[in-house]
Amino acid sequence: MRSPTKSIIRTAVFPVAGRGTRFLPATKASPKEMLPVVDKPLIQYAVEEALAAGATRLVFITGASKRAIEDHFDSDQELEQLLQRQGKSMLLNQLRSVLPSYASCIYIRQAAPLGLGHAVLCAQPAVGSEPFFVHLADDLIRSDVACLKQMADVYEAKRATVLGVQVVPHQDTDKYGIVAVEADKSATSRVRSIVEKPKPAVAPSNLGVVGRYVLAPSIFEHLEKIGQGAGGEIQLTDGIAALMREEAVYAYRFEGKRYDCGSKLGYLQATVEYALGHPELGKEFRRYLHGLQGVGSKSAPERSTNGAGRAAGKGNGQGGGADVPASGSGRRRRGERSSQAAST
Repeated sequence: MRSPTKSIIRTAVFPVAGRGTRFLPATKASPKEMLPVVDKPLIQYAVEEALAAGATRLVFITGASKRAIEDHFDSDQELEQLLQRQGKSMLLNQLRSVLPSYASCIYIRQAAPLGLGHAVLCAQPAVGSEPFFVHLADDLIRSDVACLKQMADVYEAKRATVLGVQVVPHQDTDKYGIVAVEADKSATSRVRSIVEKPKPAVAPSNLGVVGRYVLAPSIFEHLEKIGQGAGGEIQLTDGIAALMREEAVYAYRFEGKRYDCGSKLGYLQATVEYALGHPELGKEFRRYLHGLQGVGSKSAPERSTNGAGRAAGKGNGQGGGADVPASGSGRRRRGERSSQAAST
């Protein structure tokens, strides 16, 4: 059984209350965080990253129609017994490795969709007065060292809030929280200013905050005071801006490749590249993609439509293998559940 990495940061918060409207109708009854990349849902990749960074307490800020996330990390004795009777030991081990025994799950319902800052504020009763991770499962990051582990190391050196950042296209600054930093060329630099989704013409830089944070517990008092910001929501960016008036905040350019799985294109890119790196599917899938290069040509296979005619499909392959992050090990246990939502 894998032991947890020693870390001063024990808690990871996963805001998962969003409705995933960009993926409708797929997300009408199923959480967007349960969309699979090959054979694991996005939220499992998120949890594995947090565990690799040393987290042992997992706090999910949930909303309507999110019960599937709770079920995924809960034990299923009936299914486990069925797999055992059928002699499917490999599948049984995979099922039991979804959550190691040393990790606990806490579920807190966000009563209203009041923004990311409000979702983080809802986690206060579970987090307490300790630093904590915030992980947005939409942003899948493939790296040799888990992104949150990289950021935890920066926190231990600086003892201050750390934001995961990357250079984004200048025309896309209105999709991100944008920071200006003191040392543009450094991997880690103190943040001078932060603004939520600025228009390209007024953006202070093109360094965007992606879905990774290590937050000092003092963020909570600022989130309680700031009130509603852009879009009528309580913005985490505004809370961080207020925090910066009292203490240092650092931007960290993480090592790894990010996939924006909140968009259909980014999700498809992640699926293709993770499939190419899959130990069981990679070789066969690569051959399949090579075969797609000829689709639409005279040599492409044709398929009949109800026996009345034939149609050729068109495809587009994407190369480049990818290593799939290792899963955690150990048996799962039922997590705690709370229906408490913090008041603002």
